[in-house]
Amino acid sequence: MDRTARKAQALRQTRLFSSLDDESLAWLAARAQQQPLSAGEMLFFSGEAATGMFVVVSGTIRAFQQNTDGREQVMHVDHAGATIADVPVFDDGPYPASAIAETDAEILFLRKEDIRQLCLKHPAFALSALKLMAERVRKHAQLVNVLSLHEVGQRLALLLLSEAEKSGLKQEGRIDLHLSLSNHEIATRIGTVRDVVSRALARLQQLGLVKLKLRAVTIPDAHALKVYAEGHR
Repeated sequence: MDRTARKAQALRQTRLFSSLDDESLAWLAARAQQQPLSAGEMLFFSGEAATGMFVVVSGTIRAFQQNTDGREQVMHVDHAGATIADVPVFDDGPYPASAIAETDAEILFLRKEDIRQLCLKHPAFALSALKLMAERVRKHAQLVNVLSLHEVGQRLALLLLSEAEKSGLKQEGRIDLHLSLSNHEIATRIGTVRDVVSRALARLQQLGLVKLKLRAVTIPDAHALKVYAEGHR
């Protein structure tokens, strides 16, 4: 398989480009620029002029905002098949957040001019792009809701439930999972600091909502944890 075919295959794995016909996909793949990233390498910075968007071929990319004190809030974490920074393609604004490679990664860069040309040629593709961006708006609205209306313990409970849904092992009425995130990483995802995460985890254990041994987490009753997360004590 040649390089263009491999790029076309990567584009086909995304929700945004999966509906394109083979000819359009090959046209876009020929224009896509392949770029390797090392773990910890910045892809772009918030406020930087945006000339295009990216497709994650492999690895993990974290998008985040950072305040003047260096405190970070994770916006989303993306893996293979995800598209990043599609909004600036259409509004001509800068990148709205920063993005960094959490692991070694490979990405494709797509120029905004090429994406816009596809939209003009394929209205169905333009509608797909619009739907995807609308979903992002909803997710960001949900994030604002969680950060503004939920206490830290509730946010932590929501994160644990999300991790359990993705990789937890359900058995005998409980859920077991390995929590790969450090307390610092958890803090960046729920909008707090590491020490507060430690206290919140201890509080959940005191309430009997989770059991924690090193990074092995047991949720005895997912419904009870969900009730707590929603604020119904």
